[in-house]
Amino acid sequence: MKWDEFSGWGRRIADWAQDYHLTVGDKPVRARTEPGEVLNALPATPPEGGEGMEAIFADFEEIVMPGITHWQHPRFFAYFTSNAAAPSVLAEFLTSAIAPQCMLWQTSPAATEMETRMMDWLRQALDLPEEFQGVIQDSASSATLAAVLTMREKALNWQGNQQGLFAQKPLRIYCSSEVHTSVDRAIWVAGIGQQNLVRVPIKGDWRGMDPAALRQAIEADIAAGMQPAGLILCVGGTGTGATDPVDECLQIAEDYGLYSHIDAAWAGSAMICPEYRHYWPGVERADSIVFNPHKWLGVQFDCSAHFLKNPDDLVQTLAISPEYLKTHGKDGIINYSEWSVPLGRRFRALKIWFLIRTYGLEGLRQRLRNHITWSEALHDKLAATPDFEIVTPPMWSLWTFRYAPKGASDLDELNLKLVNAINDDGRIYLTQTRVDGDLVIRFQAGQFETTQADVMMAHGVITEIAATL
Repeated sequence: MKWDEFSGWGRRIADWAQDYHLTVGDKPVRARTEPGEVLNALPATPPEGGEGMEAIFADFEEIVMPGITHWQHPRFFAYFTSNAAAPSVLAEFLTSAIAPQCMLWQTSPAATEMETRMMDWLRQALDLPEEFQGVIQDSASSATLAAVLTMREKALNWQGNQQGLFAQKPLRIYCSSEVHTSVDRAIWVAGIGQQNLVRVPIKGDWRGMDPAALRQAIEADIAAGMQPAGLILCVGGTGTGATDPVDECLQIAEDYGLYSHIDAAWAGSAMICPEYRHYWPGVERADSIVFNPHKWLGVQFDCSAHFLKNPDDLVQTLAISPEYLKTHGKDGIINYSEWSVPLGRRFRALKIWFLIRTYGLEGLRQRLRNHITWSEALHDKLAATPDFEIVTPPMWSLWTFRYAPKGASDLDELNLKLVNAINDDGRIYLTQTRVDGDLVIRFQAGQFETTQADVMMAHGVITEIAATL
């Protein structure tokens, strides 16, 4: 393709994208292809000669789209949503067109300086203290890895990168059983080892960490000659929305000199609403905080907001500056590649700028409040429906339930059949989790364009399909 052909196809794809978002609610939410179906539709060998865009786009519609699960569907109630608000999509279009590699200030000053400003906008939206500075990571997994690496280096007096972990005391990281598995992976990658990730018991309706048990675990490790290094807290866990008692746990981290990280990947977006900040009291005491604007806020994937009380700790952990990456003759610059594991960086700040300017913080707050209100209304309706039981209460817009008709012998099997039948039906999309060993069904509302009618429709679908089992 030549660039003088680009605008025609750009207009055609823009029209296609608009139509897709306006009509996606008419499609089954989940892809209906069988394993290998898309693979087998693609030629086993690459073409020797070029092909026209007409044929390529036709194959895109015929081969690719049937194998897409529609994350922008208004009745996508599974996992956590990965939103793509219209202004964010346009910003990504522009970013793709100019295609900057934003690893250093000098490789695109606008990208670096907009990232600085957008992260401060988000800091203000969350009402975090001014001392916090931010960096955009690709995902919360990367932010958690960066935090775990910093825990390791601080605990080893910044010698881990140089000396490795050989002949060192075993480092111990503490979390609850409700944290995301990205924490486990970060422990692996950091070389700390799965057996040194200490799972602290949980308690209460929020299914949060027991502070007394945390203190006991730390004391036991010290007595055993181990080195406590860090604490990872959960605010809005994936399974049930589990949330640790932030203030109490951070006090313990301070008592023992532990580096602390808060994973609020999903629920952090809700903290732009003042009325939900009681879920993370004392958050200003944390060393590291992450939330994903690409989940609930409307920014297109990937875009994870990582806040740091003292960025120097992270930079000392990750920064490498060979001569070819140095910027000479400029003072007061930030090179965000020193704040993240990858060297290469995309221009992610642009889509935050487009989104916030388009809707304003109050417009975004109202969307979040709607999702929570509608989800709670669905919860109340299902709780009053015979043969259904609520397992965990609403945490923001997430709660879990179980189908438990009298006489059912294996509720795990029955509920797995139910969630599979619901997803095969296609009108809504749900996922399952386990609570205290029992299989339950999750519901969460958060798709950017969902409506009250979309959310309440779930009740009819759930009860209708349950009656057929």
